Amino acid sequence: MMRISSQAWFRTMVCSSLIAGCATDGAGADAQDDLLDDFVSQASIVLGDPLPGIDADEFAAAKEAFVTVEELEDGVGPIFNERACGNCHFQGATGGAGTQIERRFGTFFTDSRGRERFDPLANDGLGPFRARGGSLRQLFTVGSFTGANGQACNVPLESEPREATIHDVGRQTTPLFGLGLVDSLPDSVFEDIAASQPRSIRGIANRVEILLPDVSDPDQKVGGTRVGRFGWKAGVATLTQFSADAYVNEMGITTQHCVRGESILTFATESQPNGIAQAPGCDDLAPPQPEGNGVPAGTDDAVGSCAGGLTEIQDDVAEFAEYMTFLAPPSRGKITDAATRGRRVFSDVGCNGCHVTRAFRTPDSPANGVPGNYTFFPLSDFLLHDMGDGGDFIGNFGDPVAATRRMRTAPLWGIRFRTQLMHDGTAPDVRTAIAQHQGQGSDAAQKFSQLGRQSRSDLVAFVLSL
Repeated sequence: MMRISSQAWFRTMVCSSLIAGCATDGAGADAQDDLLDDFVSQASIVLGDPLPGIDADEFAAAKEAFVTVEELEDGVGPIFNERACGNCHFQGATGGAGTQIERRFGTFFTDSRGRERFDPLANDGLGPFRARGGSLRQLFTVGSFTGANGQACNVPLESEPREATIHDVGRQTTPLFGLGLVDSLPDSVFEDIAASQPRSIRGIANRVEILLPDVSDPDQKVGGTRVGRFGWKAGVATLTQFSADAYVNEMGITTQHCVRGESILTFATESQPNGIAQAPGCDDLAPPQPEGNGVPAGTDDAVGSCAGGLTEIQDDVAEFAEYMTFLAPPSRGKITDAATRGRRVFSDVGCNGCHVTRAFRTPDSPANGVPGNYTFFPLSDFLLHDMGDGGDFIGNFGDPVAATRRMRTAPLWGIRFRTQLMHDGTAPDVRTAIAQHQGQGSDAAQKFSQLGRQSRSDLVAFVLSL
């Protein structure tokens, strides 16, 4: 993994002595906002560049893996959404948001106690409905081809099953800038933010299972828990897990990994179109795994035997995670007089209750190798909030309806490079996105709607300067 060089990466940092006093919003809002203006206006990193002090050649190699287009022979299929990470993450620079909108579905059932529970239609035997490949409906199929055994293969395109009552839910590609900094933060940062929020808008630090840890962090263990901070539902604990999950679900490439001698097969199962298993050799054309290495024959890319306590993440997944870890956050755009005025309006109407303007700071010596004591301003609390009917009503099996309405606060840094907003991409601009806030976001949305024209324009100018 890339590490910080001896270069003075802190040349982009300012007011270091003030940072310790920037832990909360509220009474210190003026100091917070002044630091935000000062810091981001002086940052010199070009969008898409690595964090300061990161080896440029190693970062370029990780980026090359990120943009590489995968083929049938690499394991793409049987169904997928794209053939390269960079094909989805491209707005502003490689690693940005995208214009593709994924589609999800699901349904609700009544449990034995009369409560409504979510079913993603993914697991036979766990609910009253059959598994239908849910809840992600991949948009493409490898179609017809000659299989690995010389047979004729024809993979059907996935469709929304008849059992679905939650239909055609959109999820757009999220930007990845600065996520290594977020990944380095201890759980206590998010838990403290939640504890400090007023009850009416208090978010939830979503503690989730670690399916694939960052192996450079000795505190992370398979099956342990961590505050989820990635994804629209804050359901992903680490960037390594984020990478393996995207590889199998977005590109259809299955992987196996070794963590302290344990073989991790969580991401080694191919997606099945609407739950229909494909004949052996008809999922893709990746070569089968050798017998005796403990890896299922159909796994597309694997480390192999984990004997001797081996720890090794499959190389593509490791490269994807490395690229995201060291991708720098966006610096601020032009700060106009309107943006400066809008910064205060943003706080006055309560937008900063969830899109916090506080300074975050990495630990002294982050395990993942990002700069220590690095200050950044994502303008998100990374917590789950009840968005009412503005939520997407998608969840995990057995979730109550209330849980399906929760969405993670989207970071606002780099928003000026995006062309569609909200989880489903239906908001073409900031004003529309604010109007779509419901549930715990409704009070701020209502206050925004009651502002005069100039104040509304100033707030939008502030957001578009981020």
